[in-house]
Amino acid sequence: MNPYVYVLILIGIVLQALFIKVEHEEKYLLADIFKGLASLMFVLVGYNAYLTTNNISNRQLLIGLIFGMVGDILLNLRYVFPKQGQKIFLAGILSFLIGHIMYLVALIPQARHLWLFVAIGALVAACLLVYIFKTMEVKKAFKIFGVFYLGAVFIMCSIAIGIAIFAPSNRSIIFAIGAILFTASDVVLIFNTFSGVTRFSLRVTNLSLYYIGQMLIAYSMFL
Repeated sequence: MNPYVYVLILIGIVLQALFIKVEHEEKYLLADIFKGLASLMFVLVGYNAYLTTNNISNRQLLIGLIFGMVGDILLNLRYVFPKQGQKIFLAGILSFLIGHIMYLVALIPQARHLWLFVAIGALVAACLLVYIFKTMEVKKAFKIFGVFYLGAVFIMCSIAIGIAIFAPSNRSIIFAIGAILFTASDVVLIFNTFSGVTRFSLRVTNLSLYYIGQMLIAYSMFL
């Protein structure tokens, strides 16, 4: 692994911290620029891994990371253009959904007891969705996207954990940790967005878990 990969990771962490600070100051355009640059760092880490290994799985993961970066930019762009906020937000969720599908495409060939972990992921997602729909006010469009998105997230995470359990390796364990952090960040985001009480501490938690998760997924591609 080239030493500059660690430089990319460090730069990404700094940019993500700057993004969180600037967003909290409600400088939304500058925040989105910092967010896009921070996300570019985990894409570059993944790209470097792809160039080093040049295998199909890493190509699929790299595509997933790229869609994650696009989703990042779109989710924060809704603050820059508030009148189109809902459409931009849904476009961002769609981009993340495609990214998760690419992660699934990379994971499924490695999976053992695939349907068991698909069922576990789907069941956990369904329980969370039922709770959200019963306790929070969520618009119909968000409900529809939420079913598909959370289903993909939890199934991806469940399969990643299954691979780490039944085919443990540095790669599978690091990826699984990244997937768990990514999933946890989405749960925090949901409660912070739709519970009616928005807290900066939860926003920091959501963004930190997400970024570390994506960076770990990118880093796992070297292993």
